[in-house]
Amino acid sequence: MGKTKIDQAFAQVLERGDKAFVPYIMAGDGGLDQLDEQLKLLEDAGATVVELGIAFSDPVADGPTIQEAGLRALENGISLHAVLEHLKKSKEERNIPIVLMTYINPIYSYGVENFAKSCDEAGVDGLIIPDLPLEEENIVVPSLRDYNIALIRLAALTSTKERLTELANRTEGFLYAVTVKGTTGARASFQDNLGEHLASLCDQCDSPVLAGFGVSTPEHVVTLTENCDGVVVGSRIVDLLHKGEHDTIRELISSAQISKVQ
Repeated sequence: MGKTKIDQAFAQVLERGDKAFVPYIMAGDGGLDQLDEQLKLLEDAGATVVELGIAFSDPVADGPTIQEAGLRALENGISLHAVLEHLKKSKEERNIPIVLMTYINPIYSYGVENFAKSCDEAGVDGLIIPDLPLEEENIVVPSLRDYNIALIRLAALTSTKERLTELANRTEGFLYAVTVKGTTGARASFQDNLGEHLASLCDQCDSPVLAGFGVSTPEHVVTLTENCDGVVVGSRIVDLLHKGEHDTIRELISSAQISKVQ
């Protein structure tokens, strides 16, 4: 596939010596009328890409904080269609690349081809689909390629070496290296050999490798990015956004901006 806005954004960040920071937020947590303001906050703070979650009634990868955000969004009447329509209307006012995180059921219900077309019209640059295994990707890949939308693969700690190699070879945009055995959520520490694992993925992957799940402090960001290209931070960002602690969000994102502190 051709170069995407995601590829360009990562190239700019990494070329200046910084690490990529991808915050996750739940679309419609606080109402869709807040979404543009939230995206602007993250972009101005220095986020590389925004991962935008779609509320779903049966999430398999989401821990308690994101599940609660999803419930708040669902109570606000948020749907995949509503989010895409909103993004379409605000497309020209947005510069930061958007990656949607959703599950295969809503996509299938929407209609795969219609979904890919709507993503293109809405300015969505990539997708993360946690419950779509490599063996079933042909459900969506041809339609996504028609619109040059990246499919970002997740690499689990429990995957075999052969599986990790295949994921590294097939991912688009970036490789999402899951740092814990379990669901999302802030954690105090990570397993001892995680740095070695991340470095190995970087050696195998032509795309940037980002560590995600459990990343919640500037110290985590600094430590993890010693061995990879950046981080994805979800539960901590969702919690801080819900509490209105915008300065703490800015501080967390700035911890990836190495060039400013050297």
